[in-house]
Amino acid sequence: MEVNFHRLDAIFKDEGIGNFYGDSEIFITGGTGFVGKALIEKLLRSCPDIRCIYLLMRAKRGRNVDERFRELIENPVFGRLKKEDEGVFRKIRPICGDITHSNLGINKTDLINILEKVNFVFHSAATVKFNEDLKQALIFNTLGTKRVLDFCCNVKNLKSFVYVSTAFSNSIRENIGETVYDTSFNIDNLNSIIDDLSKDSYGIMAKQILGNHPNTYTFTKAVGEEIVEKYSRKIPCAIVRPSIITGSWKEPYPGWVDSVSGITGIFMECGRGTIKSILCNESYKMDIVPVDVVVNTLICAAWHTVQYKSKTMRIYNCISGETNPITWKDFKRLTLKYSKQYPSKYVTWYPGFTYRSSRFRHVICASVFQIIPSVLLDAYLFCVGKPPMMLKISMKFYEALLAGSYFSTNEWTFEVSSMRSLIKAAGAAPDGRSFEMDMDRSSGFCWDSYVKDFNLGVRRYILKDDFESLEKARLKLKRLLWFQKFMQIIPVYLMYRLVYSFLNKWMWQLL
Repeated sequence: MEVNFHRLDAIFKDEGIGNFYGDSEIFITGGTGFVGKALIEKLLRSCPDIRCIYLLMRAKRGRNVDERFRELIENPVFGRLKKEDEGVFRKIRPICGDITHSNLGINKTDLINILEKVNFVFHSAATVKFNEDLKQALIFNTLGTKRVLDFCCNVKNLKSFVYVSTAFSNSIRENIGETVYDTSFNIDNLNSIIDDLSKDSYGIMAKQILGNHPNTYTFTKAVGEEIVEKYSRKIPCAIVRPSIITGSWKEPYPGWVDSVSGITGIFMECGRGTIKSILCNESYKMDIVPVDVVVNTLICAAWHTVQYKSKTMRIYNCISGETNPITWKDFKRLTLKYSKQYPSKYVTWYPGFTYRSSRFRHVICASVFQIIPSVLLDAYLFCVGKPPMMLKISMKFYEALLAGSYFSTNEWTFEVSSMRSLIKAAGAAPDGRSFEMDMDRSSGFCWDSYVKDFNLGVRRYILKDDFESLEKARLKLKRLLWFQKFMQIIPVYLMYRLVYSFLNKWMWQLL
């Protein structure tokens, strides 16, 4: 009897994305990070027949792996899972290791077991600091990626490796395709270059290596992509490039967020009123993407790699600017709207900030309206017996704004044909709607409601501020508004007195 292989393939695909992972074992790096937490939660909830998730972790800040794991599963992101089936966490197995070590620093017993059983690897571990020392960034983001890929080459039943990169890995280009670009970095001499960066010539050498790249993060991610492409000739690989990752759109809860790094911290401080000036071109697109969209893209990318095989490695630009763009100006309007509608009890000044395209004017305004008030607040805190903290916080976000200004004063266009193919393929699966990746308006994504949920998420998950404080926070906001008006009247009054005095003196001289 003749077998219809095309029909069998169609039936296999119709089983759905969640069922595709049935009886699979998954290895994750960076599982304690913002994206990693959301990835673990989604896999456990939407792919219920997964056998095991190996989570590579290292001891950190005096806490061993077991302590860090117990802390991890207490995170609010897992609240929904705990209500449905708390026993599901038994599927997670923390593995002590380090991506910068050979065989990822995993002990021999665990290593043999993992190499025999793992089917999928998601590599999201990285240092995401823009101002990270180049040597450290190369060790974590580049050498670490190579170590993970070396490990994958020995995994006997590997079906797919997915690398979490960034849409801005090639930000020195205005038009970014779904391809790996040459960085002119000598990957084969990676170890010797890292060793050379310890020498006295570090500064000059670092500048030569970085070239036109704005920071060490984007550069080392670009080099990481080159390494992944090289290994894609041996193992099935895919690269997902998210833009600026923000709070969740839908899952596990609208607005869930776990990190104050980057735009989230700036968004939070804008809502608290402590940021008054941002270096930015307000007419440019602001490319951000919710964390649950990123996670769904990662899960579907691994599925897509297996079910829809390609002769070349696929790269998915996971962005919003080409499908449902929002400008910095519109995002500001929505930020202020919901910061005032749902203020936190931790609001410090009345929310309001201005975009400035001049770096000089930005520095002056930030100094006058952010730094100096922080010094005055610290003086007050010191006088009432509380520890001064406002200047430290203000300087932290001032530096973050300057570090991120490259992304708010430039604009990019992205090719998204692979991403659209992925969305289409997932949409045809029976459970495709459970893995939402399409941010188009027709799919129900609305920036207004998203920014509202994001604001409430920051309030709840970052500031730990529940709704019971809302009425008091609104009263506090009203007082801050009147205080702001009063402070605005003072210079007007002083100017009036100065002009009045001058005119009065001039009139007496005439008489």
